[in-house]
Amino acid sequence: MAYEWIIDALDETWSSLERLMRAQPDAAYQRSTSCPGWSVQDVISHLAGFELLLRGDAPPAHQAPWPDYVRNPIGELNEAFVEYFRALSGPEVLALFRQTAGDSLTRLRALDDDSWERVGWSPEGERPYHRFMETRVLDSWIHLQDVRDALLEPADDHGSGEEIVINRFEAALPYVVGKKMNAPEGLVLRLNLSGRLARSVVIGVTQGRAVVWGQDAPPVNLEITTPVALFWRRAAGRISAEAFLAASATQVRGNVGVARAFAEALSIMI
Repeated sequence: MAYEWIIDALDETWSSLERLMRAQPDAAYQRSTSCPGWSVQDVISHLAGFELLLRGDAPPAHQAPWPDYVRNPIGELNEAFVEYFRALSGPEVLALFRQTAGDSLTRLRALDDDSWERVGWSPEGERPYHRFMETRVLDSWIHLQDVRDALLEPADDHGSGEEIVINRFEAALPYVVGKKMNAPEGLVLRLNLSGRLARSVVIGVTQGRAVVWGQDAPPVNLEITTPVALFWRRAAGRISAEAFLAASATQVRGNVGVARAFAEALSIMI
């Protein structure tokens, strides 16, 4: 199967979350996460709810005004499931998640190659199905880290989910620099990431477009060095631009104001 690596990444990520929560006391489900308004239970409810949505279940009815942190139609879909499942206990939500995740993996393993290539709806707009499911890995993996952080049990995660997340955020850098940051002509930014998935990426703005430079890159005039873990946390909006730049492990060489503009633009998750 052409996209078995996506299924494996989802299986690995979802299984890690289920194992983490299996031995937790009921009180752990009510810990606050970095997602505004959401507890650990709410994060798990969101993951289960989205899989129910993908299998064709309608979102629960919602009558009250949306909370302030719900800002788009995708947020409304997510919040409808989260609010509905607050009537359940934490272990009940975990059992629901276990079942829906297993059902989703079975469904994905039964897809043929044409189904993976078919273009259709996704939170990012019309995309091939494999791109949509790759986004499910990104969302699930980030939420796994949200739960780990809330439980004060952060862990090094060297699986395929982490690789997909870092690769996706790296691929978005031209958009960050060229569109969100609206960087000035002539900027040549080198971003050095340290850690297991270490890499160095050079993005330059030339003729009004942000491009990735290879060996022939012009002289760099802004260099930011930071760990992979801080990079994805800022890209996912889990830490502020100020925290990203002020971290002792982050180093900036060049215009601090431009570096700040990059850090502000780097938050790109919906």
